[in-house]
Amino acid sequence: MTLRKRSLRSAIVASVALALVAGFTPAAVTPALAETDVAVVVNKTAITNTDVTRRMAFLKLRHETGDLNKKAREELIDEQLKRQEIARVGMSVSTSEVDAAFERFAASNKLSSQQMGQIIEKAGVGVEHFKSYIAVQMSWPRLVNARYASRSKMSSQEMVTRLLENKQKPVTTEYTLKQVIFVVPVAKRATLTAKRKAEAEASRAKFPGCDQAMDFAKNYLDVSIRDLGRVMQPELPGDWKPLIESAKGTTTGTRVTERGVEYLAICSQKQVSDDLAAEAVFKAEDLGKADKSKGDPNSEKYLAELRSKAQIINH
Repeated sequence: MTLRKRSLRSAIVASVALALVAGFTPAAVTPALAETDVAVVVNKTAITNTDVTRRMAFLKLRHETGDLNKKAREELIDEQLKRQEIARVGMSVSTSEVDAAFERFAASNKLSSQQMGQIIEKAGVGVEHFKSYIAVQMSWPRLVNARYASRSKMSSQEMVTRLLENKQKPVTTEYTLKQVIFVVPVAKRATLTAKRKAEAEASRAKFPGCDQAMDFAKNYLDVSIRDLGRVMQPELPGDWKPLIESAKGTTTGTRVTERGVEYLAICSQKQVSDDLAAEAVFKAEDLGKADKSKGDPNSEKYLAELRSKAQIINH
């Protein structure tokens, strides 16, 4: 479990909100070739000329200049590489999470989802194209954090230096967590999610505690328990952090995810000031101080690695 570095709104609102709220009138977009025409192939997956045209329209919304066709192709190649890796690892956000993010984005611009959709369609971007972009924007940081979090342990010298600067070890909350998942098969999300959500919510009052979690799961159909172990407060994932910190009892509220309907069981929480706690606090501070304009070096490194191994054919 890792802390997501930035919200979706900070990733995309700044680039397009002004144009959307101002009532964007799209400039002429280069007519697309036939939808079946292929612009680029990335690891045997085609990016069509329609995709490129829609992304060019999106770049115009973001006030990009220069060779928009080239920029659109490069952005779509990167996006396709990320999407393939997200699918390989199984860390994609769910359709419901993307829909909820789209609704929040519309609301942040004082628009309904329908109004936002009309604007995006009129601009030549398309709602599905935009939501596909949102899905990658939400999923990729989770994947990057999951991959590199375990590799970025501070050296003993770095730890001592930071402790000397602080004069005392930081104190934070350590949680011991279990994940309760009411599984919803992909094919049944549309019809089964609401029922499973109600079932998960009702089960929270009956949760007997972490020691009896496995026996508890046996009372329900398709419920799994995952032991998440110790998690420091600065390392809580962005999606779960508010629910954990606002939990009144031993369980959090529920969330709909790509796996189904989930909540976390808080087995214990305590104040700690050991080396693990100090490292978690220091890392969180470093992330907060990082220059976001320069991007995430781990993300850039990961993407470069994917590009070096990819088969990319431009048509």
